[in-house]
Amino acid sequence: MISKEDLTLYVQRSLTDATVSVTDRTGTMDHFNIQVVSDMFKGKNLLDRHRMIYQALDEPMKDGRIHALEIQAKTTDET
Repeated sequence: MISKEDLTLYVQRSLTDATVSVTDRTGTMDHFNIQVVSDMFKGKNLLDRHRMIYQALDEPMKDGRIHALEIQAKTTDET
């Protein structure tokens, strides 16, 4: 289990300008929908954006605190 706040902090450590919105999809605090808005995504394709988020969340993904993750990654121009 990981809190929405901790998940947000992991992302913001890597993507310092990120605005993060997290939804617990199942009520079990391990299946999440995450929306990340960051200008660090500019010039990056969707796969690279997702890789950036997965890299930021590497620790909780590996230790099982995050079981499933649905990602939306946009720049401020795309919101």
